[in-house]
Amino acid sequence: MDFQSFVLAASTGNLAETDDPVVQARANAVEYRMDLASKPLESLSQYDGTLPVIATNRVEWEGGKAPDTEDRIAKLKTAAANPAVEAVDIELEAIKRGDADQLLSESHVKNGETSVIVSVHDFDRTPRIEDLRDLLDQALEYGDIGKLAVKANGVEDVPPLLTVTREFAAQGQKVATMAMGEAGSHSRAVAPLYGSTIGYAPAKPGQATAPGQLDLTTLASLIETLS
Repeated sequence: MDFQSFVLAASTGNLAETDDPVVQARANAVEYRMDLASKPLESLSQYDGTLPVIATNRVEWEGGKAPDTEDRIAKLKTAAANPAVEAVDIELEAIKRGDADQLLSESHVKNGETSVIVSVHDFDRTPRIEDLRDLLDQALEYGDIGKLAVKANGVEDVPPLLTVTREFAAQGQKVATMAMGEAGSHSRAVAPLYGSTIGYAPAKPGQATAPGQLDLTTLASLIETLS
């Protein structure tokens, strides 16, 4: 995946769910939430699906289930070498702490064979527009795509995020943005119009992996209608 066009990823901790006809028809990729899987690397090694994989092993302090250990990054590094994995997601904070140096220096990552999504999540609020710009700038220092997910406490929090999304996209930068929570759920359908390059929806209805996610069929239909 070069992320030159919008990618709708079906998020799941169970790769067997990607065989679902709805996933096959609606998704462009699968976000494999390794932190939600009991045997993530074993399951990935057995994956024979047609959808390219975005590997995510989300740490506890950024909304995931993976313990904050060296093993978390080691598993993500192993996943990045799998031919089915075309992108990996790593938190900006993990990079700043120096936790992800080995992941970023791997040949398949460093040489661009596997894209790197550098992500930031704020589950409490939407930062000021100046801070939104700064966070994406920092993410893009290290990654091919800067991902920014913030909490919308009201619908008024969404326009600044969309403004920043458009600014970066207009400059040719690849960003993925979304406002979490009920007040921001519409951003998931609208952000692609402003240049957001990745959207996420649960592979199985009712099993959202982030607050405010729309189900896959609904999100795909809305994006198709609006585009």
